[in-house]
Amino acid sequence: MKAQEFSTYRKDYLLPSEGLDPVLVRKVKPTFIRGDYDTAVFQAFKEVEIRVRNKAGMTDKDIGVPLMRKAFGPPAGPLVDRKADSGEQSAKMELFAGAIGTYKNPSSHRDVELSDPKEAADIIHLANELLRIVESINP
Repeated sequence: MKAQEFSTYRKDYLLPSEGLDPVLVRKVKPTFIRGDYDTAVFQAFKEVEIRVRNKAGMTDKDIGVPLMRKAFGPPAGPLVDRKADSGEQSAKMELFAGAIGTYKNPSSHRDVELSDPKEAADIIHLANELLRIVESINP
C-alpha cells in the first residue's frame, strides 16, 4: 500500500460513514479525507446550526450561540424537552451553545489551525451526536 493510500485509509477509519449523519457523509467527510480539518469541523457545526434553526422554526437572522440559547432555552424554547427537569434543560442548552461557540464560531471569524485528524474526527462525532439529538426532537 502506498503512503498516500494508507493516509487516506487511516483518515477514513477515523471517520467511518456508518453511523454518521448523511449530510456529514456527503459534505464533511470528503473535506476531512482531504485533510482540511478546520473546514470539515466548520461544515459539521454549520449543519448543526442549520438543523436547529429549521427545527425551531427560526429565521436566518438567528445565528450562533444566541440561536442555541433561544431554541433550547428553558422554559419556553421551541426545542426544550418539557419532560426533563430544569437543570437538564439548561444543560442541553449550554451543550449546544458551548459546542457552537467552541467549534463553529472561531472558524467563522478567523483561520483555525487544526492538524490532528483524530481530534478533528472526535469533534465531528460531537456534531454528529448533536444532530442526532436535534432529529429526535418532536416540537
